Amino acid sequence: MTLHAPTRYTPDVEEVQPDEAEVVDQLKESFRHILDTTSQDYGHAVRSVHAKAHGIARGTLTVHPGLPPELAQGLFAQAGDYEAIFRISTNPGDILSDEIGLPRGLALKVLGVAGDRLPGSEGDTVQDFVMVNGPVFAAPDAKAFSKNLKLLAATTDKAEGAKKVFSHILRAVEAPLEAVGLPSTTLKQMGGAPNTHPLGETYYSATPYRYGDHIAKLALFPVSPALTRLTGEIVSTRGRPDALREEVNAVLGREGGQWELRVQLNRDLEAMPVEDPTVEWKEADSPFLTVATLTVDPQPGWTEGASEPVDDALSFNIWNGIAAHQPLGNVNRARRDTYRFSAEYRGTFNGCPMHQPRHLADLP
Repeated sequence: MTLHAPTRYTPDVEEVQPDEAEVVDQLKESFRHILDTTSQDYGHAVRSVHAKAHGIARGTLTVHPGLPPELAQGLFAQAGDYEAIFRISTNPGDILSDEIGLPRGLALKVLGVAGDRLPGSEGDTVQDFVMVNGPVFAAPDAKAFSKNLKLLAATTDKAEGAKKVFSHILRAVEAPLEAVGLPSTTLKQMGGAPNTHPLGETYYSATPYRYGDHIAKLALFPVSPALTRLTGEIVSTRGRPDALREEVNAVLGREGGQWELRVQLNRDLEAMPVEDPTVEWKEADSPFLTVATLTVDPQPGWTEGASEPVDDALSFNIWNGIAAHQPLGNVNRARRDTYRFSAEYRGTFNGCPMHQPRHLADLP
């Protein structure tokens, strides 16, 4: 198979819309509603999205030597080891029982990364990658993202029992669609996602980033046997509100894990658009190529009383990083100020302003 040459990054690959500032204000209002609601209920501020963590683990990201020039870009320009930490979660802004099947997220923070910084990230040395367990984003643009978030805000911290029942019904509807190759993103967002083991999942950036001279999406693939044997495994969650946390804790504590960070280079702006993250970039047009390995030694994935301070201290934003990995597209531009708003709200409410760690030892 002959692949097209990678697309060169230039600023005009993005198409800035005239109403983007207005949409960002709408997103902030939805975030504020979620944060006000949950902070009142819990007496403590949690994230406006992805509030519930199922596991946090520290590890090492090893950038591979001998990468070809199109892959040796930005963070990955030189071989080396970096401290890293990840957080696995589900997407609502309230902390729900795991009986409600929802899409998963994995946020990865790489420490000690040198390079020109993105606006708002000056003075830090982290590179954040925020991923979900599906290759596409749930909305084609920031306007649609705002509508989805407004719906999520309206249901925050309401009728958990009804959500459990609704989730069981939606999973029954979604499973046959999945079986014939027609998974429904909408049904999954509403509670119809299968309760697969979080450590067996592949996590995708879904949205594009600048990749030095090029444009790319990224993904984290499980590769060690302890993880790959969990791919597709359904976790029994009935009567177990924290089942996913328990399962993640057991595997990480016993065996740790290893993942490959892979890059999918843009090779055709029409077939692989920057501004619509609901369009999947086909691997036939551009396969995912490995650039680094994430290694996590055996450790607890969650320890009651000890993990909560770490969770509070961490904030992830795709705009925490270097200019060589600038997030691209309308959705990503909207996420910059809204995610910062959420982190600042948490820091203010909890009386502990957010600071990016320079070393893992800086964390609680």
